[in-house]
Amino acid sequence: MSFIAEIGEAEASGPAAAFYAAAKTQHGQIYNLHRTCVRLPELAEHFEAMTAALKERMGLRRYELVTLAAALALRSSYCALAHGKVLLDNGMTPEELERIATERGHTSITPQEADLMGYAADIVEDATAIGPARIAGLRAHGLSDDEIAQAAAAASLRCYFSKYLDALGTRPDPAFMELPEALRTALARGRAIEEPED
Repeated sequence: MSFIAEIGEAEASGPAAAFYAAAKTQHGQIYNLHRTCVRLPELAEHFEAMTAALKERMGLRRYELVTLAAALALRSSYCALAHGKVLLDNGMTPEELERIATERGHTSITPQEADLMGYAADIVEDATAIGPARIAGLRAHGLSDDEIAQAAAAASLRCYFSKYLDALGTRPDPAFMELPEALRTALARGRAIEEPED
């Protein structure tokens, strides 16, 4: 599941046990990302609080599109699959999601959304290359400075979490194999999905 020793549910104690219990209450099971994050449960809780605050300000769709764009640019299979699944669960079709992942500016998203996704990718690729003209372009699409700052925060937070998971070798959960093959290929650009156990 990852390159570091796993803390199993049975051996977890204190904050680690509480973290696992909260994950099971919220998600119904323990995912690979929880097994990686359990060594730093306080950090995971702060991350979740920050992302929750951004979702509330940005709205779910915008937050997920920006996060997806950052995850794809990072080649984070886990995060791209997970946030793609959120979009699917909220009404997007697999075909729409595949096209968004492979064709920037596809008609399933607005020009404003496409520019925000491009901005998120720019942040991942080289934030130091972003200049006033890039921000002016976002403003021209009707985005306020608050909205631009929110997108920058969402993309930057994704850099932290995606890199953390990949740095420790965390593979996407086997359940993602249930997605259509073409969509899996479009989203899983980095680590391979973990094979289901026989």
